[in-house]
Amino acid sequence: MSRIAIITYEAKGSYAASNVADEDQVLASILDEIDVDYKFEIWSDKTVDWSQYACLLLKSPWDYFDRYEEYLEWCKHVQELGIPVYNDLETVIWNSDKKYLKEIENAGFSIVKTQFLEKGKNASDVYACYTLFGVQELIVKPAVSGGAKHTLKVSMGNFKSMKEKIDELLKSEEFLVQPFMEEIVSVGEYSYIFFDGKFSHAVLKSAKSGDFRVQHFFGGEITKIQLSSSELVYLESLVKAFTKDTLYARVDGVWRGGEFLLMELELIEPYLFLFTSEAAKLNYTQALKSRFSLQV
Repeated sequence: MSRIAIITYEAKGSYAASNVADEDQVLASILDEIDVDYKFEIWSDKTVDWSQYACLLLKSPWDYFDRYEEYLEWCKHVQELGIPVYNDLETVIWNSDKKYLKEIENAGFSIVKTQFLEKGKNASDVYACYTLFGVQELIVKPAVSGGAKHTLKVSMGNFKSMKEKIDELLKSEEFLVQPFMEEIVSVGEYSYIFFDGKFSHAVLKSAKSGDFRVQHFFGGEITKIQLSSSELVYLESLVKAFTKDTLYARVDGVWRGGEFLLMELELIEPYLFLFTSEAAKLNYTQALKSRFSLQV
């Protein structure tokens, strides 16, 4: 089989955590098992000749949002070379800006209420969202972001002390504002993982005490869960509508009153929680074998 490039990032280990497995290493072991010739490559390494590869697999380009314009240029370059990429770069570019949530909502799927603020707005526009959403606490984060970068939890009580910081952030890029979902603290955030459009496994991510960030590298707890048939039907309809021909997809959100509220649809470089079961790893392996067989 021709060589496959596994796409990673320059500051390797920045998002490492002791409570989960290093999925780059898990992927490497899988590819060794199925006899795939591969090499890890840093997407931003300008010395790489991408044309030497049969296809590229995005796994951990976890700094793309810090170097967004550069990343878009890299995507364009790879597209021009005509190299297959998983997931497809057209999908990746669409998914890189959280304004995709508008499109999903317009298609009839429920999302966490979201107000987008253009670059140059100010703290008063954020403050107006307390009334808009009828809440006392807000989440403010960039439209292009990951790893909870520049993500703020702002209450009406501490808004004044954070106003200057909010104004400064809004000068530099687009942001979105959402009501803080109490379920994140009281229950957790759900992640549902799909391979080749088929449901594989699910986890509940719970923030550590005193925090609201559920990411494992902030100390969040990961619990494997099961889901009901009705939940699966809804999630499958969402995946079918917006993840056409994707190798992998992760659906993140919360449940409120029996309704699933989408927080993010992860199609670029999601952590896949493969360590939670052998079945999860096997499902991923089968999906990889199916895709890579096309590159023989």
